[in-house]
Amino acid sequence: MPFGQLVFGHPGSGKTTYCAGLAEYLTGIGRKVAVVNLDPANDALPYEAQIDVRSLIDHKVAMEEEALGPNGAFLFCLEYLQTNRDWLGDAMQKTGSELGGGGWTYFLFDCPGQVELYTNHDAFRDLVTWMQKDAHIKLCGVHLVDSLYCRSGPHFISAVLMSLTSMLQLELPHINVLTKIDLLKNYELDFGLDFYTEVQDLSHLLHHMKSDDAVPKRFHRMNDALAQLVEDYPHVAFLTLDIDSQDAVQELMTEVDKANGYSFQTFQHKRDTASNLAATASSALQSDYVERFTAQEGNRDLQ
Repeated sequence: MPFGQLVFGHPGSGKTTYCAGLAEYLTGIGRKVAVVNLDPANDALPYEAQIDVRSLIDHKVAMEEEALGPNGAFLFCLEYLQTNRDWLGDAMQKTGSELGGGGWTYFLFDCPGQVELYTNHDAFRDLVTWMQKDAHIKLCGVHLVDSLYCRSGPHFISAVLMSLTSMLQLELPHINVLTKIDLLKNYELDFGLDFYTEVQDLSHLLHHMKSDDAVPKRFHRMNDALAQLVEDYPHVAFLTLDIDSQDAVQELMTEVDKANGYSFQTFQHKRDTASNLAATASSALQSDYVERFTAQEGNRDLQ
């Protein structure tokens, strides 16, 4: 059974850089990795895409032929992909065979940056459901958020809401990640980093926002309501990532492998392999014992 990550997030969150860096890391530790570009407008890939949605539908072509704007073209491309999902299934099967990974191929899906695709549009959710049920791939959603959002209370609350909404919409094992954490050291935060990664009591953040002249007073009640909504559904927490840090990547992969079941399946595979080897070894020992016993009995008869 193949495994994979659905990598999504707002524009500039580092999705493509993440996929490029992670593909290099996973290849280095011996996994058969295939990167799938699901962004029909991304024509500057820093990695080799084994599967590229632009060979099926191109964002620019959709805009011209369907007379659509940028966002409308993204929705059209996604719906077109969902309708022609067998193309993706065949490409995944072919790629797995070419890589020699078989059921152990690890797919990284690099998704577009339009957040409405994951928060309130059914086509993407339907595609994800199909991948799990019909393509039989074990997926984990990895939602990337630029860590610089922690510098602003309203931005951070909006990021938490995006995370919560996508978790509920996609219905996947889900991990939220604050990216570019190495750049955050150049800025002063209102609270310690743990406050943001654990999404602690947001009332402290609201109090700070109300004393900030940059936040208009007419938004105070709305911010209170949004923060209360987040606290009513306390499912959001963040890991941190510097994609250039091998330790950080390894720590993240440990959590992702637990979420999509890769680590447990690997353990079962190793245990089955060990059992087969033990059975084979036991059988060989028994055969050797029988041969030696027969030879000894034969020698006794001759005497």
